[in-house]
Amino acid sequence: MKRQKSSKKRVYLDHNSTTYVRDEVVSVMNPYFSEKFGNAGSLHFLGQENREAVEGARKKVASFINVTPREIIFTSGGTESNNLAIRGALKALDKFSGQCHIITSTIEHPAVQNTFKSLEEDGVNVSRVECDSAGVVKVDMLEDLIRSETVLVSIMLANNETGVIQPIKKIASILSGRDIIFHVDAVQGVGKIMVDAKDLGIDLLSISAHKFYGPKGTGALYVKKYTPLKAVYTGADHEFSLRPGTENVPSIVGMGEACSISDATLSLEMERIGALRDKMEEAILKRIPGLRIIGREVARVPNTSSIVVSLVEAEAIVLNLSALGFCISSGSACSAGKGGISAVMEAIGLEPELARGVIRVSLGICNTENDIDSFVEALAGTIKRLRDISPIK
Repeated sequence: MKRQKSSKKRVYLDHNSTTYVRDEVVSVMNPYFSEKFGNAGSLHFLGQENREAVEGARKKVASFINVTPREIIFTSGGTESNNLAIRGALKALDKFSGQCHIITSTIEHPAVQNTFKSLEEDGVNVSRVECDSAGVVKVDMLEDLIRSETVLVSIMLANNETGVIQPIKKIASILSGRDIIFHVDAVQGVGKIMVDAKDLGIDLLSISAHKFYGPKGTGALYVKKYTPLKAVYTGADHEFSLRPGTENVPSIVGMGEACSISDATLSLEMERIGALRDKMEEAILKRIPGLRIIGREVARVPNTSSIVVSLVEAEAIVLNLSALGFCISSGSACSAGKGGISAVMEAIGLEPELARGVIRVSLGICNTENDIDSFVEALAGTIKRLRDISPIK
């Protein structure tokens, strides 16, 4: 029996979690699953065709962030890029001991936060920079934490929950002239704002393709020339001897195409998306009492809104909206062991009862004004119903 398609409206507003793959990206990837199946490390013509495809994609990724192709290392995604950057730098410096000191922030993604925790358990000295109530890291505190034995600093470009953009250039200027490697997790920034890695003044930068309409399971690490870095696991000498393993040619080609398309369309797309996000925020603040939007007073990526809802649990909002055909996420989506409270919200200083009511709405290129209008209606109705039945008043 043929399955009938649902007529229910479906609105996807969770683009910070992942994006769909653009049709143009799928189109360029498809041949590399079938007729162009060669190993890019092989010397025969099928292998060399794929080597050319990989290097062509490398040029596109490099161009997107204004670096040289030789400075791009392909990985399986943001998590691996972060691990390669942090662990690989310490390995190159031979700094896996108590004499080593590294710095990160309290609002990092678990891919960085948990890597630092693991290194801390291994004896590496770790300091964490706090943030203010808007979710911006305290640069003065970071400067005060620097020691003579500090070898690495890792601060994200844009927060995955709040969208708040961090003062990377200011931090880079503080670190300039010191023997400290500066890594930036730019997974939630690249593809949402223009990123010029050279202009930022950093040494290492992590990217993930599925955050800007490329394939999942593919990413890249920018490694500034002469930055100390070693592979963190063993194998053959792929990716300039920094990332062993046969290259995932279809996905690498797809990532290159996604970068190329974003490079050409980003400014106009994000201007439109930013206007939709602002319209949504104005509408819900006017329509629904007891809301707060985190970071609204500071620079944010244009697609992200972190909304604090009083008197209602975020998970209940997410599930009720899902039943109505709307996809959003809770602010605690990447948290565990905190009783449902996001580490980011805890760092910002939200009271536990408010932290449990944080939802994240992240727009994308497929969203329209009609989507926003219908979402505002659905959100207002959902929050009212949940508050009406809530024992907390």
